[in-house]
Amino acid sequence: MTQTLEQLLARIRACRHCAAHLPLGPRPVIRGTTSARLLIIGQAPGTRVHASGIPWDDASGARLRQWLQMTPEQFYDETRVAIMPMGLCYPGRGRQGDNPPRPECAPLWHESVLAHLPDLSLILLVGQYAQRYYLGDRQSLTQRVLQPERYGPRFWPLPHPSPRNQLWLKRNPMFEQQIVPRLRQRLTELTQTTPL
Repeated sequence: MTQTLEQLLARIRACRHCAAHLPLGPRPVIRGTTSARLLIIGQAPGTRVHASGIPWDDASGARLRQWLQMTPEQFYDETRVAIMPMGLCYPGRGRQGDNPPRPECAPLWHESVLAHLPDLSLILLVGQYAQRYYLGDRQSLTQRVLQPERYGPRFWPLPHPSPRNQLWLKRNPMFEQQIVPRLRQRLTELTQTTPL
């Protein structure tokens, strides 16, 4: 018998595959339904998201929603927006911020989740880890983000919206001046068939 997305998500949320490497223990954060048109693939939950269990429930999420021109109600509507990080659990802290996403998660779960999202029209790849995994090219994050049409219509690379990324945003004003409006237009086109 084929498992449903709900059954798959229940298995993922019960995952303890890399528990030994997680300082706060496992708490996979993922959401979506089969009708989702937009998928957001970020890095990994931070401590605030680990505590709440709500993806992008922090300053990074506020900036991401501002880029997308989405209200929290729109952003968290699982029937339209699915959210799946590269690493599903908080990976712990390193010398310069949070550790990278655990490498086990994406190969273990992503393909199965994507197979249950038949209506996807756009996948936002937020940050270098998602972009390296899904795009597999030798471009820098800046090159990808400033030329999103190279990866369309399925993918759209974005920088991470973390407050720690303020210097990149300052050095690349073209992103918020030119790329963000184009992304908003793409999302508007997406909503003409099914509202986001």
